[in-house]
Amino acid sequence: MMFNGRKSPDIIPVLDREQLLIRSLSERENKVIFERDSVSTWQQPQKISDANNRLIEQTAERIGIARDKKSSVMLTFGAHTIKNCMAPLLIELMKGGWVTHLATNGAGIIHDWEIAFQGKTSEDVRANVERGQFGIWEEPGFFINLAIIVGAYGNLGYGESVGKMIACEGLHIPEINTLYNMAFNCMESDPDKAAAAIDLAGAIKHFDLKAGFMSIPHPFKKYSVQAQAYELGVPFTGHPMFGHDIIYTHPMNHGAAIGRTALTDFLRYAASVAKLDYGVYLSVGSAVMSPMIFEKSLSMAQNLKIKESKHMDNHYMLVVDLAESDWDWRHKGEPPMDHPAYYLRYCKTFHRMGGEMHYLTSDNRDFLLSLYRQLTIQNFIPI
Repeated sequence: MMFNGRKSPDIIPVLDREQLLIRSLSERENKVIFERDSVSTWQQPQKISDANNRLIEQTAERIGIARDKKSSVMLTFGAHTIKNCMAPLLIELMKGGWVTHLATNGAGIIHDWEIAFQGKTSEDVRANVERGQFGIWEEPGFFINLAIIVGAYGNLGYGESVGKMIACEGLHIPEINTLYNMAFNCMESDPDKAAAAIDLAGAIKHFDLKAGFMSIPHPFKKYSVQAQAYELGVPFTGHPMFGHDIIYTHPMNHGAAIGRTALTDFLRYAASVAKLDYGVYLSVGSAVMSPMIFEKSLSMAQNLKIKESKHMDNHYMLVVDLAESDWDWRHKGEPPMDHPAYYLRYCKTFHRMGGEMHYLTSDNRDFLLSLYRQLTIQNFIPI
């Protein structure tokens, strides 16, 4: 059979996740135990140079200005910020009104959930790949994916869907006939809602789920950044990439629900970027996700500003990572292609975004502890 001049694509095989041996998370050894490894807000940073301290002090001042002007203060971070048990500090930054938006990748969402669910996270990747078990765990695959499918039906974002499940310690499962009726009634008026209803009905039927409240205890939920964000009403957006995260190994995983919730979060993130004039953007340990979503969001924000005969030029960006760089992006501009600094892609991207960009070489723990100390010192708040 030919299909547009080539063989029919139905002969291309796909892996059947239904055949996987999926083990309970309780069988997994974890490298991070939150109550053993957590970082207190009063803990002293270890390795911050005088020059970096001055830059962090300047950043704290800019955050104060942003708060006075009601501009965005966005903190986008990689999963290691959660794995490094920085939740208490992130939660205090939200409660103090110092951060108006948090964003992370799919792995950050999962590590935060695992800590809330079992108080520990981070498996041995090398050992578990060897035994064919890396990422193939029942509870994160089942509950996180189900939360996202339920969230997609409720027009929630990716991080919000998981944060709500943690905060409420469960999920509401609708009657399947309610979903079918919803889909039928919304096919023309709201096809996205209809499709999300069918997706949820399919999950309920496939896994024989009972209607009503599904209790999912999270005994360590006070350590969950996304749950605290949900309760505080602070946007915590998740920005996954297909196939990057362990939840894709579970049959409950549903691509359409991932797409719907992740798109909602991208647009919420973009809305915060649109309020960055005189605001602050912190990119901490995120070499790919943060610069990529930022550049598209800022372009959209500028597009809308220009339509109003305005322009966003006063945003302040601080990029923090472990990679060494002695290039002065602020005064020298973009390095030549034969210089290694040219290939620090995240610096190059942010430098092209206008405004004011600085780069700081630091461990995320030391940076965030130092920033929090500066914020408390400048505002006479006891640590």
